Amino acid sequence: MNRVVVTGMGAVTPIGNNVEAYWEGLKEKKLGFGPITTFDTAEYKAKLAAEVKGFDPKEYMDAKTARRMERFSQLAVAASKQALDDAGLVMEGEDPYRVGVCVSSGIGSLQIIEKEYRKLLEKGPNRVNPLLVPLMISNMAAGNISIQFGLKGKNINVVTACASGTNSIGEAMRAIQHGEVDVMVAGGTESSITPIAVAGFSGLTALSNSEDPARASIPFDAERNGFVMGEGAGVVVLESLAHAKARGARIYAELVGYGATADAFHITSPAEDGSGAARAMENAIREAGIRPEEIDYINAHGTGTHHNDLFETKAVKQVFGDYAYHVKISSTKSMIGHLLGAAGGVEFIACVKSITDGFVHATAGLTVDDPDCDLDYVKGEGIAMPVRYALSNSLGFGGHNASLLVKRFEE
Repeated sequence: MNRVVVTGMGAVTPIGNNVEAYWEGLKEKKLGFGPITTFDTAEYKAKLAAEVKGFDPKEYMDAKTARRMERFSQLAVAASKQALDDAGLVMEGEDPYRVGVCVSSGIGSLQIIEKEYRKLLEKGPNRVNPLLVPLMISNMAAGNISIQFGLKGKNINVVTACASGTNSIGEAMRAIQHGEVDVMVAGGTESSITPIAVAGFSGLTALSNSEDPARASIPFDAERNGFVMGEGAGVVVLESLAHAKARGARIYAELVGYGATADAFHITSPAEDGSGAARAMENAIREAGIRPEEIDYINAHGTGTHHNDLFETKAVKQVFGDYAYHVKISSTKSMIGHLLGAAGGVEFIACVKSITDGFVHATAGLTVDDPDCDLDYVKGEGIAMPVRYALSNSLGFGGHNASLLVKRFEE
């Protein structure tokens, strides 16, 4: 089976619109939270979000093309361009049918649905935008990426809510392992900071009502009360090792394990014993052929909701036993919020950067210890340390669990 390596990365996030700005922000514990600017929140319980700032799609595509994409697709194309440029992949030298895409969105565009539904009610069905459907549907991020860059290989969109980005990278890995393609552009994208989304997630009591950016997204903290919705995109270029070597590509890391399970328990709550998430981690570790004690860092799903953090902690203890108290764990969401379908993409990039830079970022905002969340969540400052193996977890509504295991590249 083909070995799979990471050769390019691209990110548009609430704390930086490229990988380096994003990573420096994580190291500095920069918070991406602020008052929602896209609509009036006077009647809404949740007032804060983690918005992408200063993003101009025309830096990545022409104006006409940008107008034919909703924001989630624009963010995906931008992150993909960054990743392809970073990888130095020249499509003129590739068989386009051997280069695929798996960049997913959990929701697609709620913005265009809200806008066109108002139009439908006020002006009638004949005034609805004829491009409503291709602007709205969640697979159009992957579709637009393939069109923009001429990628004709396997093109899929894995919709597993908050696990979409992680499943996408895992399924892309499988396509390369089995020889379907040589290269996959993979990750997640989301932009759903809209009235209906904020109202809906608030109705589930999933969103933090805090108006203090420093106390809004506080995973594993005893005072946590929900997540802050974010937006953005995280995309990587994955290649077979043979293909990467043949073209002299720089290799960041190797993807050595992928586990995916279902809780079969509840539509929004993880399994209370953490068993589904535990098995996903175990499967990724088993595929890599290593012992749990060899893992240096876990990038937790770590949303900041009471149930998620408690049950994920239980899952880690199931998998790692006594070593659970020694592995470093942190939540990227403590700084950028929950990017929903994009979360797994940007968090996987954080794992790769932890390996290449020898640094584990802190869980920002974690100050009040919870006796039930008693592991090492990197409270305070980040830690400079060698990282050989890093595990990234994502847990989605519907009981979707996914884990990716990435390793420092070694011949």
